[in-house]
Parts: sequence; structure tokens; C-alpha cells
Amino acid sequence: MHLDSPQSFTRHVSFELALGESPVWDDDRQILWFVDILAPALYQLDPASGQLTVHPMPAPVGSVGLAQGGRLIVALRSGVHLYDPASRSLEFLVHPEPNVSINRLNDGKVGPDGCFWVGSMHDSVPRLPTASLYRITPDGRCTRMLGGINVSNGLAWSPDGTTMYHADSRGSVSAYDFDPTSGQMSRMRVLVTPSEEEGLADGAAVDVDGFYWSAGVTAGRINKISPAGGILASMPVPTDAPTMPCFGGRDLRTLFITSLSTARNGKPDLGTLISCRMDVPGALVGKFG
Repeated sequence: MHLDSPQSFTRHVSFELALGESPVWDDDRQILWFVDILAPALYQLDPASGQLTVHPMPAPVGSVGLAQGGRLIVALRSGVHLYDPASRSLEFLVHPEPNVSINRLNDGKVGPDGCFWVGSMHDSVPRLPTASLYRITPDGRCTRMLGGINVSNGLAWSPDGTTMYHADSRGSVSAYDFDPTSGQMSRMRVLVTPSEEEGLADGAAVDVDGFYWSAGVTAGRINKISPAGGILASMPVPTDAPTMPCFGGRDLRTLFITSLSTARNGKPDLGTLISCRMDVPGALVGKFG
């Protein structure tokens, strides 16, 4: 089933994002953070004014999350750091994989447990299962939670914090029972294993009704996946390779979508940031600390 496309999409950047990723809504400041992994840069967008601010990063930046005290947590190739956007200073926290040079850190999100969950990916083609998923506590302790992954992606949690979602972009979207106090995962079940035509699973977000919205990076669509399993519907988007959706705006009903630059079938499509209005609001993500 296809969702009716929204009436219009808004494009928020006038330049190319080589590998746009990791949009996260900052409800306190009413701004959107997102990254271009390869620039490498962190961006902040004020949707009300259209003002875009660039924060250059010293290494490829896979993802960003909110932290207490107005800071951010960023996953760089050189490790996980806390970032102060006011002073533009980085504070090293931990490197989950200091001796795995073939990998880089990828999708990351702050969970209901106040920890930063971040996965790695095999950074060459063909992708090999050298990657893992890590849980990083506010005091810098790092625990490997999953292994044998090609491209760790699609982190999200249910609105009540008791279900965790994770995807391997070269495989399946899975759900786990999740303890929001201890961060323990259990009872893994596969929800869907999308084909390239359906859209391999990239980044994701969850709405207030508990549905999981996954960027179908190979199919130019956002897939709505049921917590019970299966793709319920898909929404075509005007970009060939969407990488991650994020609910934001004052009512959390604006869906922001990053994308990457691609040239499928000889047709170039530049990575960008777009948004559209949704019928349902999203669930807020947590803060580190």
C-alpha cells in the first residue's frame, strides 16, 4: 500500500549534502540538528527563520544526539565526543573501536536510558559483518551490545521506551524488548527484511502511535513498519536516496528527511534536507546524561 504523497515538500538547503544523515529535533531550542558525514560538518537549522549554521567537524561525523546542559553528543571517526555549540569545543568521551580501522561510527541515538547508542559500519564495498552496536553511559563506559553487523542503522524506541528498534542496512529491521532503566535488550524478533525495490533500511523514527518510519535508501521512499512486523505503507519522496526521517516542529508533525548524493541509472541526484507535514506527531528522543 502506498500512502498518498503529502501536498508539498520543502527543501531546506541550497547546496549538496554528500551524505546527509542523523536529523534530530531539539525541542528546547526549536531547531534541527543534522550532519553531512563526508563534509564533515554538523548543521543547525532554524525552520522558522530558515537560518542555517555550520559547525565544521575534524573527522567524518556519523551521527548526533542531544545532551544535557545544551551540549550535543557526536560520533566521529575518531570516537564519541561531547560538543558545545556555543564554544564550538569538543570533549573526547570514548572510542568504541580504536583498533578497527576498516570501520567507522554510523547511526547513533540517545535512548530512554539516557545513554548514547551508536553502531559502526564496514567502510568499504562489499560490506562485511565487522560492525557492532554499542551502549555508552554518561561516565564514558562503553558496552558492546550486538555484533556481526554490516551497517548498523535504524535505531529508535517506542514512545513508552519498552521496545527498541535496530536495522542492519544489508539485512533486517529487528525489534527487542527494552528495559529503559538498565538498557538491557531481550526477545529479538525480525519485523521485515526489505528488498532493494522496497528500500533497504537506513535511519528511522517512531511516531506517537508506535509505528516505525524507515528511510528506504535504495527506493526513494519512507516505509511505515508495524511494531508487529511488515511494511504497512510507503511514502514516495522527491529524493532518490533518503537516509533518515525525524519528527520535529512545534507540534512534532513535520517530518524532516536527509538524503545522500547518488547517480543511479546515470541520473545524478544531490543529497539534501527536505520536510513535509504528517497527520501524526512523532515521539521525542532522549537526552544523554
